[in-house]
Amino acid sequence: MTLWDGSYPFYPGANACFPFDTTRAVIVTIFLSMLATSIIILPGIRGRRRLFWFLRLVLGLSMGAVILTVQFTSDWETGWVQANTSYKSFSPVQVNADIGLHIGLAGVNITLRGNPVEQINETINYNEHFPWNFGADYDRSYSQGLQKGLPSPILYVAEKFSTQSPCAVHRQYRIAGHYVSLTLWLAFCTWLISILLFSMSILLYGGHMLLLTATLILSSLLFFSTARNSPRCAIQFGSASLRTGYGESFWLTLAAGLLCLLLGLGVVVLNSVQPEKLKLIFSLDKSSKVEVWDKSCLPAEPSCSAQDGLTVPLGELCHVAATQL
Repeated sequence: MTLWDGSYPFYPGANACFPFDTTRAVIVTIFLSMLATSIIILPGIRGRRRLFWFLRLVLGLSMGAVILTVQFTSDWETGWVQANTSYKSFSPVQVNADIGLHIGLAGVNITLRGNPVEQINETINYNEHFPWNFGADYDRSYSQGLQKGLPSPILYVAEKFSTQSPCAVHRQYRIAGHYVSLTLWLAFCTWLISILLFSMSILLYGGHMLLLTATLILSSLLFFSTARNSPRCAIQFGSASLRTGYGESFWLTLAAGLLCLLLGLGVVVLNSVQPEKLKLIFSLDKSSKVEVWDKSCLPAEPSCSAQDGLTVPLGELCHVAATQL
């Protein structure tokens, strides 16, 4: 292969920059808008009800935002390593770079950032995505990366997750990602049902739905941990090794699951031990109770006090009528 202006023609002239993922920003914006809209009516709520209502609002929206956002993140498992490595195939030139691996439910992101960014007359700043979700072909994305001439470190890491790799981790991560995504969608649905039940003042069943939501969230973490603990090949760059650990999305999901579990248990326990305090937290105190009729005081029964008060002897009724005339 011949040189052209000091570089191999197999490689594109400009870096393929990873586009900005707006999904997380859209989800956060929607939930913040709902929070801001709800806060407008906060001054109209009096007393302690204002604090309890605000806490319920923040906790409910936060859990829903977390469950929905982690579906589209790429940091369930992350790892970084700094190493001196070859930059391009068929070239002995080496660069010092930070190499990052970010594993999500829908695929992997591989980051290559020069240290410094400007080296060998190029800007070394890549972030490439290789999907394995439904309708996506990981091997095809890897082949397209070969055709574009991506840097060697990115292709080396991406090859570890291909279906043809002897590491055989593609199937485990892909299946685990599908099950985790499905479980989290079910958790989002149960969260919506719990919000609906609490708004209808059906507190006990709302607590049960929160417990079911927590169970689904924690189950999704178990599915992902099963794939991560499977045997894998080492990712070596000379003497440096790229090792990964649980990322921010994993710990955020764990916090949301534990919060749902504590809130659900709190609602169920308070409903059986101190229901009046639970009604106070949900602004269902005695002043908002609906009057219940006592059947023993219906006018049809002769023993009713209301009937006794309305019964007047005929003679007295005539006397009162004559007096008024």
